[in-house]
Amino acid sequence: MNIGDVVFQIFVLIVFAAVIFAAVTSFKYAKNRKAQLDRMEKKLNSRSEDHD
Repeated sequence: MNIGDVVFQIFVLIVFAAVIFAAVTSFKYAKNRKAQLDRMEKKLNSRSEDHD
């Protein structure tokens, strides 16, 4: 195995790990964003009910 093969394998591993990391991060971001929007909606609903 020469140095070029080793470098290529490391590069492929880093790219694979980056794709997995990006997927997990985006899933967590979407989940947190939904929770934040739900809290905002609840707050707006309670304010509109108080206003009536």
